[in-house]
Amino acid sequence: MTTKSIKIDVSTSVGKVSAKCMVPNKPICILTLAHGAGAGMDHLFMETLAEALLKAGIATLRFNFPFMENKKGRPDSPAIAYATIESAITKAHELAPKLPLFVSGKSFGGRMSSQWLAVHPDSSVKGIIFYGFPLHPSGKPSIERAEHLKALKIPMLFLQGSKDTLAEWALIETVCKSLKKATLIKLEGVDHSFKAGKKDIISILEEETKKWVEKIIK
Repeated sequence: MTTKSIKIDVSTSVGKVSAKCMVPNKPICILTLAHGAGAGMDHLFMETLAEALLKAGIATLRFNFPFMENKKGRPDSPAIAYATIESAITKAHELAPKLPLFVSGKSFGGRMSSQWLAVHPDSSVKGIIFYGFPLHPSGKPSIERAEHLKALKIPMLFLQGSKDTLAEWALIETVCKSLKKATLIKLEGVDHSFKAGKKDIISILEEETKKWVEKIIK
């Protein structure tokens, strides 16, 4: 197993962001892992998830968005987020050119990644994993944020908590049923932060991710 900290060059105007690549001895694929709007790549959830995936044979490249890198409170504009995601995908492919490439993200990171993929249908990405898709703001149920998902031609895995206030279950279920390549996994009693008492949610996320990835690459 190898872990190395690197810098990803986003653009001349944006500069570089921090990233961390974790590779198991016999990786089955590599996965970009984008953080949410409230915490960076070294948040406990992100780090614990990456470590669990490492043990499952999945290499990860997690990275900061510029707003988190520069300690700004407000998330980046979509254009900057897209450029960061594209740079991370390019770097992941450079680091592991022979491995199947997947994209994933927690909340904001997943939504921005899917929006980038919607306008880049010819990318080498094999599939996308949402660790909590933020379908709507809390208390304002709607499905407009999912409209772009119709343009994705790759498999999608939604790992969603039944108590996620940013994705009412009936709505996320309706959205996923309308997408031919979507798989929806219900995590009973889990909120948007993937907390549910003392339940080991990370192990469930790791197990479901590996099972889904193996099905695609086989």
